[in-house]
Amino acid sequence: MTDRGWTIGYTGGTFDRASERRLDDAWITAQIAEGNFRVIPVWRDRALVTLPSEGVPRAVFLSGEMGRSLLQTMGETGAPWVFLGVSGKDVLLAVDVSTFDPAVATFGLGEYSELRSLSALLPADEAAVLATARGICHWQRMHRFCGACGHPTSAREAGHARVCLNAECGRTHYPRLDPAVIMLVEAISPASGVPVCLLAHNARFPDGVFSTLAGFVEIGETLEQAVRREVWEEVGVRVGAVAYHASQPWPFPSSIMLGFRAQAEGMGLQPDGQEVVEAQWLSAADIAAAAEWEDETAVLRLPRRDSIARFLIEGWLQEVSVR
Repeated sequence: MTDRGWTIGYTGGTFDRASERRLDDAWITAQIAEGNFRVIPVWRDRALVTLPSEGVPRAVFLSGEMGRSLLQTMGETGAPWVFLGVSGKDVLLAVDVSTFDPAVATFGLGEYSELRSLSALLPADEAAVLATARGICHWQRMHRFCGACGHPTSAREAGHARVCLNAECGRTHYPRLDPAVIMLVEAISPASGVPVCLLAHNARFPDGVFSTLAGFVEIGETLEQAVRREVWEEVGVRVGAVAYHASQPWPFPSSIMLGFRAQAEGMGLQPDGQEVVEAQWLSAADIAAAAEWEDETAVLRLPRRDSIARFLIEGWLQEVSVR
């Protein structure tokens, strides 16, 4: 997903999810037997990658005897693979190896790293499949027991469902996403007459990092209502028009980010002091002069380049620069 060349992280997935194959165990097993498979290992929510001193990091996929041996081992431990889909002629299978010793789990091929620190460097399709693997493995690990009765659950539908083993319950559980709105609020400065946008420093952010506002959608409200409520709660600004722009999968651990542009009806800022500790109206010139997330010495830093927050900021910056 792009806006004048700016790509949103984790949206470059070109693999076919082939959901119609999730109930076809025989077909998936046949592909593994024929060697048409690649395994994506996930260790404690981290991705196995190569980290060359120079060049682009790459995801590590296991295949051949090494991959087949891992699949057999996981089957024996009761922690089967998850079918992600098909890429070319290969089926893609995610395996959670969190119980392995970390030295063994690398298979001597790379090291496990937090995906968010690498996603802007990885090829877009690899970042997307690693994000999918991370999210589904996390869900599997967190739903080993039924939320209704507390009994163990067992994987079904090639890892995309879990069924309660209590005969009196028998509930089927599916992965769920937590929808979150993220919004770039804009206005025209009454003092200078130039466009400005609202960025804020969250209490959890490193020093100097300012980003767009965001929050989870509550039960019973529309996405537009969530945008208006979150902006008012966090910085005391009323919002009028709200327009959808883009979305981003955010498997940290299980969100979908829904990006909006919102028009402010006032300029007064009253940060809540708990979640948002500082907020600023910034011009295009202010943002163009800001540093990257990685520059820990800068007074004003922008969000990571893989985030939809950065996508919204860059889109706004490009738009107002040509007005």
